[in-house]
Amino acid sequence: MTLKTRKSLFTSAIASLMFAASVQAAEPKNGGDIIVTYQNDVATLDPAIGYDWQNWSMIKSLFDGLMDYDPGTTELRLDLAESYKLSEDGKTYTFKLRPGVKFHNGREMKAADVKYSLERTSNPNTKSPGAGFFSPIVGYDAVSQGETTELEGVKVVDDYTVSIELTAPNATFLHVMGLNFASIVPKEEVEKYGEDFGKNPVGTGAYELTDWTLGQKLVFEKNPEYFRSGVPYIDTITFEVGQEPLVALQRLERDEVDIAGDGIPPAKYLQFKNDPRFQDLMVTGDQLHTGYLTLNVTMPPLDNLKVRKAINMAINKDRIVRIINGRATPANQPLPPAMPGYDSDYEGYKFDPEGAKALLAEAGFADGFETELFVMNTDPQPRIAQAMQQDLANIGITANIKSLAQANVIAAGGVQDQAPMVWSGGMAWIADFPDPSNFWGPILGCDGAVPGGWNWAWYCNEELDAKGAKADAMAAADQQEARSELWGEVFTQAMADAPWVPIFNEQRVTVHSKRMGGEDALYVDPVHVPVNYDYIWVK
Repeated sequence: MTLKTRKSLFTSAIASLMFAASVQAAEPKNGGDIIVTYQNDVATLDPAIGYDWQNWSMIKSLFDGLMDYDPGTTELRLDLAESYKLSEDGKTYTFKLRPGVKFHNGREMKAADVKYSLERTSNPNTKSPGAGFFSPIVGYDAVSQGETTELEGVKVVDDYTVSIELTAPNATFLHVMGLNFASIVPKEEVEKYGEDFGKNPVGTGAYELTDWTLGQKLVFEKNPEYFRSGVPYIDTITFEVGQEPLVALQRLERDEVDIAGDGIPPAKYLQFKNDPRFQDLMVTGDQLHTGYLTLNVTMPPLDNLKVRKAINMAINKDRIVRIINGRATPANQPLPPAMPGYDSDYEGYKFDPEGAKALLAEAGFADGFETELFVMNTDPQPRIAQAMQQDLANIGITANIKSLAQANVIAAGGVQDQAPMVWSGGMAWIADFPDPSNFWGPILGCDGAVPGGWNWAWYCNEELDAKGAKADAMAAADQQEARSELWGEVFTQAMADAPWVPIFNEQRVTVHSKRMGGEDALYVDPVHVPVNYDYIWVK
């Protein structure tokens, strides 16, 4: 099977939606140093563990996997693999590796490293939130249950050949091999640093980490032995953390910052949009994104379906969209409109405060109740949480807001009885890969409802999991329309259980300094979220 036959079904849809700003046509230049700012520090750079939008693109610049995507697109391409073959039964992939690829420590990457890396992520002791992505591999269940540490389906054929056997044909597997969780790591470095590997990452990527001063900065330097000729272009990237977004933008106006990593807060959006100096420097892109409020289905009284439905009916989504200056559209289901499986006929829960009050009364909470709403502390997320708080107060629910750093919100969501409600803003789901299955397994499927996972609703519907598995087994090209319809049914049926309040599908808007070059697509990259650092450059 050729790679072209596996191209994403979503390329044309994304291409028609993604980039409002013009493409900068110029030849890339080598050299230069840039500064990127973030408000919060980075929790980890371990590819098996890191799972938020802030560290996602950083990890992609430090590590590689067997597969990746063409820069700025959703089209799969070969990465550490120089070729692959698929068996006639559609269950075994045999990858040929590029010879001569070196880790940052100087050692050549081999097939044994691929096997080790996949087994490490699958091992429950690693506590990877992405382990469930590897469940299609033969032997995964035994590893996940602690019976063994070896994936039976992953075999080292020789130093440059590895085969991976699946339990059934799987339409998403090559996408999975392009995830950060499938990044190849050197065993000796993981064993050397143990739990601190995330602070001392060693990969094969375009950049290597040379300095990390906690709470202040991280410094990436160009990997002079990177296997892709000509990239990266930039010599060093300094990520300054602890920078308030508004201060970062002021510094960008003074040419002291090159990319404001947290984007443009709504409070500054109109100023930048209407300022001629920045119109050519702003980049707007639609995302495979849904922002949602999770309702922990295991914590009373949210374990009551009528309560969860009432909360869905209480939230005024149009008002929340206005808070971010209309840079989104209200959502009524988990899937974003650009994703196959999205049901344009589905109406969801209508905004109906009086109906919500009646449902609460039926559930035995006519006088309401008190709960907690967790939110990331970067503007505008606290203001969005306050709007939800007011909406809930209108039906008698007192939601006490806990505004925390991103990493702390993520940690709370991953503990089953800690966070009754989590507003996902700033951490909201952007597809790891462009397929509807990715909006299920990690955030709504049973595999994600585990300690440290991202299914903060702790929702597990085994019947819908099975239906999703059936859809993922439909790998043939002539099955894709039926597959999309089946996935659509999964999501609308899940909404009958109301584990979420889908709020909006947001556009990402960022701004860079006039020094920066590269296609606008790279600054709102749909896969290297938010920025593809490997291909941008300094003019």
